[in-house]
Amino acid sequence: MCSLIVQLRSVALVLLGFACGALFPVRAAQDDGVLVLGRISDNPQDHYEQLKPLLDYVVPRMADVGIREGRVLMAKDAQQMASYLRRGRVDWVTETAASAALLRERAGAQPILLTERDGTSYYHSIFFARRDSGIRSLDDLRGHNVAFQRASSTSAYYVPAAELLARGMRLEILLAPADGVAADEVGYLFARSELNISTWVHKRLVDAGSMSNLDWDNPRHMPPAFARDFVIIGKSEPYPRALELVRDDLEARIRDRLVQVLEDAAADPDASEALLKFFKTTRFQPLDERARDSLQRLATGIDRVRREVE
Repeated sequence: MCSLIVQLRSVALVLLGFACGALFPVRAAQDDGVLVLGRISDNPQDHYEQLKPLLDYVVPRMADVGIREGRVLMAKDAQQMASYLRRGRVDWVTETAASAALLRERAGAQPILLTERDGTSYYHSIFFARRDSGIRSLDDLRGHNVAFQRASSTSAYYVPAAELLARGMRLEILLAPADGVAADEVGYLFARSELNISTWVHKRLVDAGSMSNLDWDNPRHMPPAFARDFVIIGKSEPYPRALELVRDDLEARIRDRLVQVLEDAAADPDASEALLKFFKTTRFQPLDERARDSLQRLATGIDRVRREVE
């Protein structure tokens, strides 16, 4: 009973920090031996349960560099997380590729590892339309509309939007699927979920949709009965599934030890349950040239989306 109360109090503190901008003091790891793991979240309670087991695994293995305690701190968006990083409230962040690129730009966050989830390190975005729509390529989207997921999505907004801009298309947000689209534009709407995207295209509410290849292969997001009526009309270059980052002024000895502990975790049976809860992570990999090039391309695309669309 006591352990349950302690756990509930910990979750309550995380939720308070998320809602009120971290009113409780969270300081840098190098100052007080606390390692703070952050995440941008619209569901902080669920994310806390996914993050805390790995943090509990990592902390005792960093005692030799002065880490004695671990805490989780959520942010409601990239702007808030960037502020936490700049002020030293968060030491380590786990994020999707687009959020990682934004945090690197806004707060100087340093990517340290590539995160393999469920055996996949890279994925890509695809565009699809109904077979009977007459749309067969991305160039055919001019004068039509497309459904994205939400404005924070890597695979179902930033990447596909950047892909269309790179082809010289002009994007305009629509208030409703029935809104008209000029012949030289591509209209877009946010469907909020991958299942909604596939449903909207299938019901002809929109002309095309975009999502990751992993979501395309997931029957919960792309029902087979829908997929039979669709055709893939384009896809992006691959990009990292997820990344681990640290604030730019984290002490090198702490950063290096964190990298070592995370890289070694896949071979440690004691880490298996924590990794599974950590978004089904299978291993952490060093950043290679492919990952760095992909992140740079993604950062360039995101910058263009923000300048020309948002």
